[in-house]
Amino acid sequence: MNVHGIPRDQDEHVRFAAYLDELGQAADADEVELVGRVLTDPDQVMAQSAVVRHLDRRAAALYASPLYERWLRAMTRATADRPFLVQRLGEWSLFRAVTLELHWQPEALLASTNWLQLMIAAGTNTEAVGILAEQGRTKRIRATARNGLNHPCAS
Repeated sequence: MNVHGIPRDQDEHVRFAAYLDELGQAADADEVELVGRVLTDPDQVMAQSAVVRHLDRRAAALYASPLYERWLRAMTRATADRPFLVQRLGEWSLFRAVTLELHWQPEALLASTNWLQLMIAAGTNTEAVGILAEQGRTKRIRATARNGLNHPCAS
């Protein structure tokens, strides 16, 4: 089945699950086209939710891989007219830079969403965690970062 086989009159929850299933099974060569098809669903909130869930799954699996940059470029093109999706991809790139200790800017981290700040606050980059312990956007982010600084993971 492909997304063209998912009846548009089905409940949005059914379509959401079907889209996630199709995206999860898509071959790399078909992923861009499939993301584009999902984004044609009339329920844009649901469609973008399915795509962001897919992007999160794929980025989490690829961020440490050399394949990440090529995948990122393809997904950025596929989602170029969806600001939220482009922002999420940008935040995955910042997550990647912080996590892999590549070049990143503290200002970008502080300007990022709560979602990203919380992920990084629970991470292992002591510079980033320290910044969030002091200047994270919410009490939860600051507390998570402080806890991580006080209880470093044993390697």
